[in-house]
Amino acid sequence: MKTIKKPPDTEFQANEEIYAKVVPDDGLLVEHLLSNLHATTKFIHSIPVNRLLHSYAEGKWTIKEIVMHLIDMERIYSYRMLRFARNDQTILPGFDAEKYILSSDANQRHISDLLNEFEAVRYSTIALLNGFTDAALLRTGVMNGHAVSVRALAYHIAGHELHHLGVIRERYL
Repeated sequence: MKTIKKPPDTEFQANEEIYAKVVPDDGLLVEHLLSNLHATTKFIHSIPVNRLLHSYAEGKWTIKEIVMHLIDMERIYSYRMLRFARNDQTILPGFDAEKYILSSDANQRHISDLLNEFEAVRYSTIALLNGFTDAALLRTGVMNGHAVSVRALAYHIAGHELHHLGVIRERYL
């Protein structure tokens, strides 16, 4: 599989380099995305069904909504990777994750359906990354007012997933 070096903090949107810090700095990002997929799916399936609609405080997402958020965010960040890797210099806006979740109906979906969708999105992300040249991974674009590299977006996806799994373990179970 492809080697993707972890980028310096300067290639990330402000305050988003924190996500990459939890991903090993060994260049094996694609392998980590694949192993994270399997670990996340196994972990979420191990949670009792009655806990999937639990939120740890008023106004916080349920576990199902967190899974939906991971799906939405990965789709958006993969799209951004594609645009920037293809040298599209269109400035991309941010998105409001709260509004996405409010309109997602995640809590009405079966967890297996959510995890199947998560898996499909992840395999698509991996295929996209495997198709990029080293030069494409270094290309940058502007999103939400910040310059970012393609590889920084990829590391964000992996670290963002690990961040939310940590939140589930610490606050939901």
